[in-house]
Amino acid sequence: MKKMKKNRLPYYLILALLFAYGCSNTKYLPEGDMLYVGGEVEVKDTVMSRKERKAMEKTMEGLLRPKPNTAFFGLRPKLWIYNIAGTPKKDRGFKYWLKNKVGEPPVLFSQVDMDYNADILQNYAENKGYFKVRTAADSTSRNRRAKAKYTVMPKQQYTIRKVIFPGDSAATELDSTVANIRRRSRLKKGQPYDLDVIKEERERIDQRLKNKGYFYFNPDYILVQVDSTVGKHQVDLIVKVKDETPARAKRVYTIGDIVIYPNYSLANAKDTLAKDPKAVERYKDFTIIDPDHTFRPIIYDRTMFFHKGDKYSRRDHNLTLNRLVNLGTFKFVKNEFRPSDSLDTVLDTYYYFTPLPKKSIRFEILAKTNSANYNGSEASVNWSNRNAFRAAELLSFSVFGGAEIQASGQNKGYNVYRVGGEASLVWPRFITPIKIQDSSAFVPRTRAMVSYEYQNRARLYSLNSFRTQFGYLWKDNIRTEHQLNAFDVNYVSPATVTQEYRDQITAADSLNNGSGNALRKVIEKQLIFGPNYSYTYTNTMRKFRKHTFYYKGSIDLAGTIAGLATGADARTKEPEEILGVPFSQFVKTEHDLRHYMKLGEKSSLASRIIAGVGVPYGNSTELPFMRQFFIGGTNSIRAFRARSIGPGSYRNPDIDASSFLPDKSGDIKLEMNTEYRGNLFSVINGAVFLDAGNIWLWNKNEGKPGSQFTSKFYDELAVGAGAGLRIDITFLVLRLDLAFPLRKPWLPEGERWVIDDIDFGGKTWRRNNLVFNLAIGYPF
Repeated sequence: MKKMKKNRLPYYLILALLFAYGCSNTKYLPEGDMLYVGGEVEVKDTVMSRKERKAMEKTMEGLLRPKPNTAFFGLRPKLWIYNIAGTPKKDRGFKYWLKNKVGEPPVLFSQVDMDYNADILQNYAENKGYFKVRTAADSTSRNRRAKAKYTVMPKQQYTIRKVIFPGDSAATELDSTVANIRRRSRLKKGQPYDLDVIKEERERIDQRLKNKGYFYFNPDYILVQVDSTVGKHQVDLIVKVKDETPARAKRVYTIGDIVIYPNYSLANAKDTLAKDPKAVERYKDFTIIDPDHTFRPIIYDRTMFFHKGDKYSRRDHNLTLNRLVNLGTFKFVKNEFRPSDSLDTVLDTYYYFTPLPKKSIRFEILAKTNSANYNGSEASVNWSNRNAFRAAELLSFSVFGGAEIQASGQNKGYNVYRVGGEASLVWPRFITPIKIQDSSAFVPRTRAMVSYEYQNRARLYSLNSFRTQFGYLWKDNIRTEHQLNAFDVNYVSPATVTQEYRDQITAADSLNNGSGNALRKVIEKQLIFGPNYSYTYTNTMRKFRKHTFYYKGSIDLAGTIAGLATGADARTKEPEEILGVPFSQFVKTEHDLRHYMKLGEKSSLASRIIAGVGVPYGNSTELPFMRQFFIGGTNSIRAFRARSIGPGSYRNPDIDASSFLPDKSGDIKLEMNTEYRGNLFSVINGAVFLDAGNIWLWNKNEGKPGSQFTSKFYDELAVGAGAGLRIDITFLVLRLDLAFPLRKPWLPEGERWVIDDIDFGGKTWRRNNLVFNLAIGYPF
């Protein structure tokens, strides 16, 4: 039997379309010119390793100008859009927007100055210690496309033989100070000569001198002489203070008078305020000019690092400004140093603050939808006072109300209504029995909060939830943050339970699989109290780093002391109660690690792993429902509806067919996500993603086979994939994701992968598997 030849027409058709697409971008070029498609650098060096050469070539290619048109798999869609848009008749309208906002004009080869680029490459190589280097430039062209090629031929790189600082017996105090701060020099013996490192060393010396009182010094007064005659491919670096350095830059300055204008504006200038004797208040080392006495002077004592007679320090200078801004009370903070009229080496310090409006009210309304077929909206009103007791305390009151309507599903009408309020007070300091000194740039905060929420799930039940907290928030630096709630109490009680819900519990009990207890657990009274702590680290604000990270870890200890005091043991006797309610006792910890890898100027790979475990003990045999783990939904595994996975491989068709039954929950959680993000055009970004994870129970449940965590947990992971769009307008990101499952953990072993079942053309498959997610913001 002869094998049938494959139909190759589609492949030829694709190639033809690509060829036509490419030609369409060159036919619009000016006569006699070519499209510039990029530059290439080749480093010819026999001493460098291959890895070093490739790294140097990549860096040098980033220096070439101009940049070619944006390419995607060899195609240039933005240039194509620019060309097909034609010439708009007006400076507005769709065609103008398409051509100038979405499109991109051609980068012509005539715009490339190859000699200039060759000089740039030569300067870069010399600055890296390749003092004898030659560069050459050439070009190649084909089909009206031109590429520049640069060849760099460096000789052996020079290294540092010796770094010479001023001697210990230096002529001036400044020279002696420079000599004493050599210990952490950026310049090291044996390292390659690098002009950028020399500049960093000048900045380091300047910073250290500023912290030692040399207020008027700057990096330009440091000279680093290079002696390249000392040996073969070696240099000596001689660090010295320039002879022409001004006299005032060589002096150490101290702080004189400290004058504060806490209610300053152009309308009531400082000179006018100073004439009113009642406007002047003296507090410790501060002179405060404020006729309205807007703030109690104690806030300056907590934020100012300067005191009269202190040696000037740039570190204290910046810490003071950072803490003042971090108070959240001032919209404008400025300071000024002036030489004292009476003493040569004394600086009088002036601070000018413009407060934000003391009171404000904010109204918010939002619409939301989720993958569980609920659509709704929520409105909130927030009133705040930024200076409640004249020491920058933040007092806030908020009320909210919302509704989520079940728009589709087998059982409609089980809508959710929420209403509640919250009151909080934040002090910009630690309130503790013992005094805690804090010297970071961020003001520590103490927060007290009381909240109430009423939730009504139509036709089922309604719950009252009360919560109160007292805790602390503080930051060591811009990357790390701590939150400790020393006191956290949460009490939940049912307000009403319908007969329909009670009937469902009875029906579930008859199945004898534990599902009745799961339903009953939702409406039980719950009392949770105990401390909790979280730590956050992030360096994602460093936009130019290729790899950035985010980590948040938390631990929650509930009922520990009460359990020890009462000798609680729910496994052997009835749970102990407080005010007639059994209290929860457990340890719960959760860890969220994210990694962001920059692939290009507008593309990245984002990954996340979440691991959490909660262990009930003492007065509890399982975690309270509100503290258990859930998985699935718009910010989790997007191919599965919210809270619809697990625990483990357990699934009860009778229970899962009902749309109003309790959310699936567990004591252990593992989730992994990875997502490629790239810019399509303008503010439209695209993404493709892969999600996996599940939840499990800590203890074995006979009524839920397959729900307990075991060593074969990896065989019970749900997996989903999808693609989406992100409309990113800086202050708002609208996200649209379409996902579908690749692996269903509740299916029999050996049948859980469902990749072969994927059928985008099948209506039934699409209805049962495609999940659309609409959300605000990125998932992680």
